[in-house]
Amino acid sequence: MATTERRPILLDFEKPLAELESRILQIRALAEDNDVDVSAQIQQLESRAQQLRQEIFTSLTPAQRIQVARHPRRPSTLDYIQAISDEWIELHGDRRSGKDDLALVGGIARFHGHSVVMLGHQKGRDTKDNVARNFGMASPGGYRKAMRLMEHANRFKMPIFTFIDTPGAWAGLEAEQLGQGEAIAYNLREMFRLDSPIICTVIGEGGSGGALGIGVGDRLLMFEHSVYTVASPEACAAILWKDSSRAAQAAEALKITAWDLKNLGILDQLLPEPTGGAHASPIEAAEGLQAALLENLEALLAIPPEQRRKDRYRKFRQIGVFSEAA
Repeated sequence: MATTERRPILLDFEKPLAELESRILQIRALAEDNDVDVSAQIQQLESRAQQLRQEIFTSLTPAQRIQVARHPRRPSTLDYIQAISDEWIELHGDRRSGKDDLALVGGIARFHGHSVVMLGHQKGRDTKDNVARNFGMASPGGYRKAMRLMEHANRFKMPIFTFIDTPGAWAGLEAEQLGQGEAIAYNLREMFRLDSPIICTVIGEGGSGGALGIGVGDRLLMFEHSVYTVASPEACAAILWKDSSRAAQAAEALKITAWDLKNLGILDQLLPEPTGGAHASPIEAAEGLQAALLENLEALLAIPPEQRRKDRYRKFRQIGVFSEAA
Protein backbone atom coordinates (compact mmCIF):
# COMPACT_ATOMS: atom_id res chain seq x y z
CA MET A 1 0.00 0.00 0.00
CA ALA A 2 1.39 3.40 -0.95
CA THR A 3 2.21 5.82 1.85
CA THR A 4 2.46 9.58 1.75
CA GLU A 5 5.27 11.33 3.60
CA ARG A 6 4.09 13.77 6.24
CA ARG A 7 5.09 17.39 5.79
CA PRO A 8 7.56 18.51 8.45
CA ILE A 9 6.41 20.90 11.16
CA LEU A 10 9.00 23.67 11.23
CA LEU A 11 10.00 25.65 14.28
CA ASP A 12 10.96 29.31 13.80
CA PHE A 13 14.70 28.75 14.18
CA GLU A 14 14.64 25.88 11.63
CA LYS A 15 13.52 28.08 8.70
CA PRO A 16 17.06 28.83 7.35
CA LEU A 17 17.71 25.09 7.31
CA ALA A 18 14.39 24.41 5.56
CA GLU A 19 15.19 26.99 2.89
CA LEU A 20 18.55 25.34 2.21
CA GLU A 21 16.98 21.88 1.99
CA SER A 22 14.30 23.22 -0.35
CA ARG A 23 17.02 24.69 -2.56
CA ILE A 24 18.74 21.29 -2.71
CA LEU A 25 15.51 19.64 -3.84
CA GLN A 26 14.98 22.28 -6.54
CA ILE A 27 18.51 21.87 -7.90
CA ARG A 28 18.15 18.08 -7.91
CA ALA A 29 14.83 18.33 -9.79
CA LEU A 30 16.24 20.77 -12.38
CA ALA A 31 19.30 18.55 -12.89
CA GLU A 32 17.10 15.50 -13.53
CA ASP A 33 14.87 17.40 -15.96
CA ASN A 34 17.86 18.69 -17.95
CA ASP A 35 20.00 15.57 -17.56
CA VAL A 36 22.87 17.50 -15.93
CA ASP A 37 25.30 16.04 -13.39
CA VAL A 38 25.40 18.34 -10.34
CA SER A 39 26.19 15.65 -7.78
CA ALA A 40 29.27 17.52 -6.52
CA GLN A 41 27.29 20.72 -5.91
CA ILE A 42 24.46 18.80 -4.22
CA GLN A 43 26.91 16.95 -1.99
CA GLN A 44 28.45 20.29 -0.98
CA LEU A 45 25.02 21.76 -0.17
CA GLU A 46 23.99 18.66 1.78
CA SER A 47 27.18 18.87 3.80
CA ARG A 48 26.40 22.52 4.52
CA ALA A 49 22.83 21.58 5.56
CA GLN A 50 24.13 18.97 7.98
CA GLN A 51 26.61 21.47 9.42
CA LEU A 52 23.87 24.11 9.77
CA ARG A 53 21.56 21.62 11.51
CA GLN A 54 24.33 20.75 13.94
CA GLU A 55 25.05 24.44 14.62
CA ILE A 56 21.38 25.23 15.24
CA PHE A 57 20.70 22.36 17.65
CA THR A 58 23.90 22.74 19.65
CA SER A 59 23.26 26.41 20.40
CA LEU A 60 19.56 26.50 21.28
CA THR A 61 18.38 29.00 23.88
CA PRO A 62 16.16 27.76 26.75
CA ALA A 63 13.12 29.25 24.98
CA GLN A 64 13.99 27.35 21.80
CA ARG A 65 14.48 24.10 23.74
CA ILE A 66 10.94 24.53 25.05
CA GLN A 67 9.72 24.65 21.45
CA VAL A 68 11.53 21.37 20.74
CA ALA A 69 10.18 19.80 23.96
CA ARG A 70 6.63 20.76 22.89
CA HIS A 71 7.02 19.66 19.26
CA PRO A 72 3.77 17.97 18.13
CA ARG A 73 5.68 15.00 16.70
CA ARG A 74 8.03 14.48 19.63
CA PRO A 75 7.86 10.81 20.73
CA SER A 76 5.34 10.25 23.52
CA THR A 77 5.18 7.85 26.46
CA LEU A 78 3.31 5.22 24.44
CA ASP A 79 5.77 5.59 21.55
CA TYR A 80 8.70 4.86 23.84
CA ILE A 81 6.94 2.03 25.68
CA GLN A 82 6.12 0.26 22.43
CA ALA A 83 9.67 0.79 21.14
CA ILE A 84 11.60 -0.43 24.18
CA SER A 85 9.36 -3.17 25.65
CA ASP A 86 8.99 -6.75 24.44
CA GLU A 87 5.40 -7.04 25.70
CA TRP A 88 3.00 -4.39 26.96
CA ILE A 89 -0.38 -4.65 28.67
CA GLU A 90 -2.05 -1.34 29.48
CA LEU A 91 -4.03 -1.17 32.73
CA HIS A 92 -6.88 1.27 33.33
CA GLY A 93 -8.67 3.09 36.11
CA ASP A 94 -7.89 4.25 39.63
CA ARG A 95 -10.47 1.90 41.27
CA ARG A 96 -12.05 4.88 42.99
CA SER A 97 -13.66 7.29 40.55
CA GLY A 98 -14.94 4.77 38.02
CA LYS A 99 -13.11 6.67 35.27
CA ASP A 100 -9.89 6.19 33.32
CA ASP A 101 -7.71 9.28 32.84
CA LEU A 102 -6.27 9.14 29.31
CA ALA A 103 -3.71 11.86 30.13
CA LEU A 104 -1.75 9.39 32.27
CA VAL A 105 -1.21 5.87 30.95
CA GLY A 106 0.45 2.83 32.48
CA GLY A 107 0.72 -0.90 32.55
CA ILE A 108 2.94 -3.97 32.79
CA ALA A 109 5.74 -4.65 30.33
CA ARG A 110 8.64 -7.00 29.67
CA PHE A 111 11.97 -5.22 29.47
CA HIS A 112 15.12 -7.26 28.78
CA GLY A 113 13.78 -10.22 30.73
CA HIS A 114 12.39 -8.13 33.60
CA SER A 115 8.71 -7.65 34.40
CA VAL A 116 8.34 -3.90 34.97
CA VAL A 117 5.62 -1.30 35.39
CA MET A 118 5.81 1.60 32.92
CA LEU A 119 3.66 4.71 33.23
CA GLY A 120 3.70 8.31 32.11
CA HIS A 121 1.90 11.37 30.81
CA GLN A 122 0.39 11.03 27.34
CA LYS A 123 -0.28 13.96 25.01
CA GLY A 124 -2.30 13.68 21.81
CA ARG A 125 -1.11 13.61 18.22
CA ASP A 126 -3.80 15.94 16.84
CA THR A 127 -6.45 18.29 18.18
CA LYS A 128 -9.07 15.58 18.73
CA ASP A 129 -6.59 13.30 20.51
CA ASN A 130 -5.22 16.18 22.58
CA VAL A 131 -8.71 17.08 23.76
CA ALA A 132 -9.35 13.43 24.72
CA ARG A 133 -6.05 13.31 26.62
CA ASN A 134 -6.43 16.83 28.04
CA PHE A 135 -3.09 17.85 26.48
CA GLY A 136 -1.23 15.53 28.88
CA MET A 137 -2.58 17.30 31.98
CA ALA A 138 -3.63 14.54 34.36
CA SER A 139 -6.57 14.68 36.76
CA PRO A 140 -6.49 13.44 40.37
CA GLY A 141 -7.76 10.10 39.05
CA GLY A 142 -4.71 9.88 36.79
CA TYR A 143 -2.30 10.29 39.70
CA ARG A 144 -4.28 7.80 41.78
CA LYS A 145 -4.15 5.34 38.88
CA ALA A 146 -0.38 5.85 38.71
CA MET A 147 -0.05 5.19 42.45
CA ARG A 148 -2.20 2.06 42.14
CA LEU A 149 0.13 0.72 39.46
CA MET A 150 3.23 1.60 41.48
CA GLU A 151 1.83 -0.16 44.56
CA HIS A 152 1.15 -3.19 42.34
CA ALA A 153 4.77 -3.08 41.18
CA ASN A 154 5.98 -2.85 44.76
CA ARG A 155 3.84 -5.81 45.85
CA PHE A 156 5.28 -8.04 43.12
CA LYS A 157 8.84 -6.63 43.29
CA MET A 158 8.76 -5.10 39.80
CA PRO A 159 10.89 -2.08 38.84
CA ILE A 160 9.06 1.12 37.90
CA PHE A 161 9.78 3.35 34.89
CA THR A 162 7.99 6.71 34.73
CA PHE A 163 7.96 9.05 31.72
CA ILE A 164 7.32 12.73 32.38
CA ASP A 165 5.77 14.92 29.68
CA THR A 166 3.19 17.45 30.87
CA PRO A 167 2.77 21.23 31.07
CA GLY A 168 1.35 20.61 34.56
CA ALA A 169 -1.48 18.88 36.37
CA TRP A 170 -5.01 19.79 35.33
CA ALA A 171 -6.00 22.92 37.26
CA GLY A 172 -9.73 22.93 36.50
CA LEU A 173 -12.48 23.37 39.06
CA GLU A 174 -13.43 19.69 38.98
CA ALA A 175 -9.78 18.69 39.55
CA GLU A 176 -9.69 20.85 42.68
CA GLN A 177 -12.99 19.40 43.87
CA LEU A 178 -11.63 15.89 43.42
CA GLY A 179 -8.47 16.66 45.42
CA GLN A 180 -5.70 17.37 42.90
CA GLY A 181 -3.26 18.68 45.51
CA GLU A 182 -3.90 15.73 47.84
CA ALA A 183 -3.46 13.19 45.04
CA ILE A 184 -0.06 14.60 44.02
CA ALA A 185 1.09 15.04 47.64
CA TYR A 186 0.10 11.44 48.40
CA ASN A 187 2.19 10.20 45.45
CA LEU A 188 5.19 12.23 46.59
CA ARG A 189 5.06 10.68 50.05
CA GLU A 190 4.33 7.13 48.97
CA MET A 191 6.98 6.95 46.24
CA PHE A 192 9.65 7.48 48.91
CA ARG A 193 8.62 4.31 50.76
CA LEU A 194 8.46 1.91 47.78
CA ASP A 195 11.01 -0.91 47.72
CA SER A 196 10.94 -1.18 43.91
CA PRO A 197 13.66 0.59 41.92
CA ILE A 198 12.20 3.74 40.32
CA ILE A 199 13.70 5.41 37.24
CA CYS A 200 12.09 8.66 36.06
CA THR A 201 12.74 10.13 32.61
CA VAL A 202 11.73 13.58 31.37
CA ILE A 203 10.94 12.89 27.71
CA GLY A 204 9.45 16.28 26.83
CA GLU A 205 8.01 18.97 29.06
CA GLY A 206 8.22 18.48 32.82
CA GLY A 207 5.97 21.08 34.37
CA SER A 208 5.24 21.86 38.03
CA GLY A 209 3.60 19.43 40.48
CA GLY A 210 2.09 17.56 37.56
CA ALA A 211 5.58 16.30 36.72
CA LEU A 212 6.57 15.68 40.35
CA GLY A 213 3.49 13.50 40.88
CA ILE A 214 5.35 10.66 39.13
CA GLY A 215 8.85 12.11 39.53
CA VAL A 216 10.19 10.76 42.84
CA GLY A 217 12.76 8.14 41.88
CA ASP A 218 16.19 6.66 42.46
CA ARG A 219 17.40 8.04 39.12
CA LEU A 220 16.29 11.04 37.07
CA LEU A 221 17.10 10.87 33.36
CA MET A 222 16.33 13.64 30.90
CA PHE A 223 16.52 14.04 27.14
CA GLU A 224 18.84 16.77 25.90
CA HIS A 225 16.08 19.05 24.57
CA SER A 226 13.56 18.39 27.35
CA VAL A 227 12.75 20.92 30.08
CA TYR A 228 11.91 20.53 33.77
CA THR A 229 10.48 23.51 35.61
CA VAL A 230 8.51 24.65 38.65
CA ALA A 231 6.25 26.69 36.35
CA SER A 232 6.02 27.32 32.63
CA PRO A 233 8.00 30.38 31.47
CA GLU A 234 4.75 31.96 30.28
CA ALA A 235 3.18 31.57 33.73
CA CYS A 236 6.36 32.75 35.45
CA ALA A 237 6.53 35.90 33.29
CA ALA A 238 2.85 36.63 33.93
CA ILE A 239 3.37 36.29 37.69
CA LEU A 240 6.62 38.26 37.97
CA TRP A 241 6.13 40.96 35.35
CA LYS A 242 2.41 40.73 34.47
CA ASP A 243 3.62 40.18 30.90
CA SER A 244 3.66 36.68 29.38
CA SER A 245 5.55 38.01 26.34
CA ARG A 246 8.68 38.00 28.52
CA ALA A 247 8.59 34.18 28.62
CA ALA A 248 12.02 33.89 26.95
CA GLN A 249 13.56 35.99 29.73
CA ALA A 250 11.82 33.82 32.33
CA ALA A 251 13.10 30.65 30.65
CA GLU A 252 16.67 31.89 31.04
CA ALA A 253 16.17 32.71 34.73
CA LEU A 254 14.35 29.48 35.63
CA LYS A 255 17.28 27.18 34.71
CA ILE A 256 15.01 24.63 33.08
CA THR A 257 17.25 22.85 30.57
CA ALA A 258 18.89 19.47 31.02
CA TRP A 259 22.31 21.15 31.11
CA ASP A 260 21.17 23.51 33.89
CA LEU A 261 19.75 20.65 35.97
CA LYS A 262 22.87 18.57 35.45
CA ASN A 263 25.02 21.43 36.73
CA LEU A 264 22.70 21.90 39.72
CA GLY A 265 23.02 18.24 40.71
CA ILE A 266 19.34 17.43 40.15
CA LEU A 267 19.75 15.36 37.00
CA ASP A 268 21.50 11.98 37.15
CA GLN A 269 21.93 11.34 33.42
CA LEU A 270 21.51 13.50 30.33
CA LEU A 271 20.37 11.57 27.25
CA PRO A 272 21.69 12.90 23.92
CA GLU A 273 19.14 13.32 21.13
CA PRO A 274 19.57 12.78 17.39
CA THR A 275 20.53 15.93 15.51
CA GLY A 276 17.27 17.78 14.91
CA GLY A 277 15.63 16.47 18.09
CA ALA A 278 14.02 13.17 19.10
CA HIS A 279 11.18 13.73 16.62
CA ALA A 280 13.71 13.73 13.76
CA SER A 281 14.74 10.12 14.52
CA PRO A 282 12.41 8.49 17.09
CA ILE A 283 13.97 5.03 16.76
CA GLU A 284 17.44 6.37 17.53
CA ALA A 285 16.08 8.28 20.53
CA ALA A 286 14.32 5.14 21.80
CA GLU A 287 17.50 3.08 21.47
CA GLY A 288 19.40 5.61 23.58
CA LEU A 289 16.65 5.60 26.21
CA GLN A 290 16.54 1.81 26.29
CA ALA A 291 20.30 1.52 26.85
CA ALA A 292 20.22 4.12 29.65
CA LEU A 293 17.27 2.46 31.40
CA LEU A 294 18.92 -0.95 31.27
CA GLU A 295 22.22 0.38 32.62
CA ASN A 296 20.55 2.20 35.52
CA LEU A 297 18.20 -0.68 36.28
CA GLU A 298 21.03 -3.19 36.59
CA ALA A 299 22.90 -0.81 38.92
CA LEU A 300 19.82 -0.29 41.12
CA LEU A 301 18.95 -4.00 41.32
CA ALA A 302 22.39 -4.61 42.83
CA ILE A 303 21.48 -2.36 45.80
CA PRO A 304 19.34 -3.76 48.67
CA PRO A 305 15.82 -2.22 48.84
CA GLU A 306 16.39 -0.62 52.25
CA GLN A 307 19.54 1.11 51.00
CA ARG A 308 17.71 2.26 47.85
CA ARG A 309 15.03 3.93 49.98
CA LYS A 310 17.65 5.70 52.09
CA ASP A 311 19.55 6.84 48.99
CA ARG A 312 16.31 8.09 47.39
CA TYR A 313 15.45 10.14 50.47
CA ARG A 314 18.99 11.53 50.70
CA LYS A 315 18.97 12.45 46.99
CA PHE A 316 15.92 14.69 47.39
CA ARG A 317 17.05 16.16 50.71
CA GLN A 318 20.21 17.41 48.99
CA ILE A 319 18.36 19.24 46.21
CA GLY A 320 18.42 23.00 46.77
CA VAL A 321 21.20 22.99 49.38
CA PHE A 322 23.50 25.98 48.88
CA SER A 323 26.19 27.96 50.69
CA GLU A 324 25.85 31.71 51.08
CA ALA A 325 29.17 33.58 51.14
CA ALA A 326 29.71 36.22 53.81
